[in-house]
Amino acid sequence: MIEKYHAGKVITHTTRKPRCNEQDGIDYYFETPESFQKLHLLEQVEYSHAHYGSSLEGVNEAWQKAPIATIVLDTLGAATYKKQLGDCVDVWFVQVNDPIILKQRMIDRGDDITKVEQRIASNEYKRDIQIPDELKDFAIIIENNDWQQAQAQVDKLM
Repeated sequence: MIEKYHAGKVITHTTRKPRCNEQDGIDYYFETPESFQKLHLLEQVEYSHAHYGSSLEGVNEAWQKAPIATIVLDTLGAATYKKQLGDCVDVWFVQVNDPIILKQRMIDRGDDITKVEQRIASNEYKRDIQIPDELKDFAIIIENNDWQQAQAQVDKLM
């Protein structure tokens, strides 16, 4: 969406360590636990022993760059955005039905196999693989088992 449709990217904050190809201020703002606690966040969650969060300032920065902003959130964050920002938010629930595909994608992006296994076993992962009741009435579901089909669905929506 960022490259093809020139959407503004909301850069979120995390306390996890960067992957080898990630850059601070581009992929995430990489925080210490202490600096994370000082942020004014619209939503935040702990996932796989790391904190993640986003700010309204980050959303506004993305909107200054483009009329459409995109952000990757877990289901709790998406519900918070919809509740806080209302009609200016469209929620797209990207769903991968095959856990083997999802696991391989995490490994391919450079995640440590131990961390992948921990994530798949986590309650947060189990929560986020299904659309929660509070998002069902307005979320658009995008099936992402096949990248080309998912891309075609996004193209149609845009």
